[in-house]
Amino acid sequence: MNKRFQAALKREPQAIPPIWLMRQAGRYHAHYQALRKKHGFVELCKIPELAAETTMGPIRDFDFDAAILFSDLLFPLEAMGMGLKYDPAPQLDFQLSPETFSRLRGGDEAKAMLDFQGEAVKACREALPKDKSLIGFVGGPWTLFVYAVEGSHKGSLTQSKRMLRSHFLSFCEILMPLLKHTIQRQLDGGAEVVMIFDTAAGELSPWDFDFYVAPQFTPLTTWFPGKLGYYGKGVTNSHYKSALGSQPRPFAGLGVDHRFEISELLPNHKQGFLQGNFDQSSLHLDSNDFETALNDYLGPIRDLSPEQRAGWVAGLGHGVLPLTPEANVKRYVEIIRKTFG
Repeated sequence: MNKRFQAALKREPQAIPPIWLMRQAGRYHAHYQALRKKHGFVELCKIPELAAETTMGPIRDFDFDAAILFSDLLFPLEAMGMGLKYDPAPQLDFQLSPETFSRLRGGDEAKAMLDFQGEAVKACREALPKDKSLIGFVGGPWTLFVYAVEGSHKGSLTQSKRMLRSHFLSFCEILMPLLKHTIQRQLDGGAEVVMIFDTAAGELSPWDFDFYVAPQFTPLTTWFPGKLGYYGKGVTNSHYKSALGSQPRPFAGLGVDHRFEISELLPNHKQGFLQGNFDQSSLHLDSNDFETALNDYLGPIRDLSPEQRAGWVAGLGHGVLPLTPEANVKRYVEIIRKTFG
């Protein structure tokens, strides 16, 4: 386990924050590109040894404090009978509608289709140095519902929002046992925390999020107290108050994107870690401009005391983008550690 990451989970003050990035093993990275020339995307996810090798690449090259399982959040939809292929974007066999809803399945057969994620986490833990932490992940119920209905999370999501009131809760009755199963398998395999990634969460109003989506976290945080983190893209403070305020057990921590001023959030954040939130697009700047932007971003955080920024996990607003210069990723880690060291 990584001491800095564990300190952040416990909200222990420390000078240098732990660092990990969403999509830190991905298309921008030469290591990943080399693997993709030999193997398909699904192979990299479903063959434990390949998933471990993909996950390990950025740890070797950039020395992040934590690795995050290389996988994809859509596999529960495949297990539910919707099929799944990548060409290269994900494609389902059918889109969820009132007419196709009866085709969804759950149960032990569906759960077994997700066992590879637990095996992949186990392989990652065996490959990782002992001083590195390991994070698992699943997709948020709303985001998985959106993908099932829309085939992506882009656009106005009109159909998803129309079906939110009529079919979302029924969808979750099938989905939640699958998420519980894969989360348990990932924790058993050695993940210290499992993140819930809710890419489409910010497309909902705070009211709809509070009424329909936030209650779905209650069984998860009850089943796995202190073991789940949550990140919702594009959400506001109102969304996060719903996500936290309705839970009988707290999340292990939250991620925030670059729309938040993290130096203002940190002194008032009292539950678990707070991850974020440098704008991922700024990693595309020329090296001098990138370093200026990063130093400007870090200035207000540096002015906080270690006690005020306890729980901070340094990361991006969202995931590393394709074509991001690897040199800037490396400098990102170096500058943060130098700034606070």
